Amino acid sequence: MTLPNAAAYDLATKGLDAPLAIIDLPAFDANAADLARRANGVPIRLVSKSVRCRYLIERGLATPGFAGLMCYSLAEALWHAALGTSDDILVAYPTVDHGALRRLAADERARAAITIMIDSTEHLDVVDAAAGPEHPEIRVCLELDASWRPLPMVHVGTRRSPVFTARQAAELAGKVLRHKGFRLVGLMAYEGQIAGLPDATGGRADRVVRWMQGRSVRELAQRRTEAVRAVREIAELEFVNGGGSGSIETTRAESVVTEVAAGSGLIGSTLFDSYTRFHPRPAALFALPVVHKPTRSIATLFAGGYIASGPAAESRLPSPHLPSGLRLLGFEGAGEVQTPVTGKAARDLRLGDRVWLRHAKAGELAERFDHYHIVVDGQLERTVPTYRGEHQNFG
Repeated sequence: MTLPNAAAYDLATKGLDAPLAIIDLPAFDANAADLARRANGVPIRLVSKSVRCRYLIERGLATPGFAGLMCYSLAEALWHAALGTSDDILVAYPTVDHGALRRLAADERARAAITIMIDSTEHLDVVDAAAGPEHPEIRVCLELDASWRPLPMVHVGTRRSPVFTARQAAELAGKVLRHKGFRLVGLMAYEGQIAGLPDATGGRADRVVRWMQGRSVRELAQRRTEAVRAVREIAELEFVNGGGSGSIETTRAESVVTEVAAGSGLIGSTLFDSYTRFHPRPAALFALPVVHKPTRSIATLFAGGYIASGPAAESRLPSPHLPSGLRLLGFEGAGEVQTPVTGKAARDLRLGDRVWLRHAKAGELAERFDHYHIVVDGQLERTVPTYRGEHQNFG
């Protein structure tokens, strides 16, 4: 497989001014097909936060093996439900948005399509407070904490739900069934310490990460199975969701899991470069123009300080991609209005030339640009709006 070079992207976008962002559509499609291959028949629920572009979300959902949408806010889910993007939308995070909850309660079509997340009866109380105690039936999903806790006071994974054991899950399920106005339809558990933690960085920590992940996989498989069985004794679950792009193989291997979640694997951002389990192609890139040449071996680019969320670390910086052989300066990094790069390739850069970079996190690049320019085999096929370009901001 011949991967595009900087000249191909430059040619495709020669009529556009940088900064700009592109989607390499063949790479996006190849990543979607690879995710489906890895899922091996288990449906993939597309994670919208990792894409944040309606055209790409719709294209991903049209890929065989994908079914349903996972949104990160209720307001976003309501938008997609109104547009008809999907009739099966799971909101991955609990909501305390009273306005959105009132809109959900008042919209029969949205109520049929959208499932909201809960991990306590307090979330039910929030819905009652927003929509009134006599609100129509709302679909809810129970979130099980999927972290690894090998010892007391040791927590490896994301800090999410307080529901950890099968007994706690069953107790909450029982309370939901006794609470008027709600129907429990799903259970979700996101194993961030497996799905979101690379194991092939080339450092000494890789062996420790793989050791941890192997034990966490086994522990979670047993605990998730027990939790699902306990809840199913009380309620008829429509789905059990788990995993992410980095854990598809281990998550779908659990017999109780009916679907896996994935989104970042479609884009192939830099945080997903170091996994043994899969190797996505870079599908989203952005171009910055050279505006200074302070020395022969340094080219300074305009803007570029698109720092990813998460712990403050070098891994959250954007990375120069093309032409190859460029790197950021440690003293400046990626700045608000300028980003110097150095390396052998910098010697040949002139004012107005472009450097193509990749973002660390998949969906967050869409928060920086109004549009993605869709590139196919060195040709500009179309330009599509991101969420930002459609004047949608969901926090």
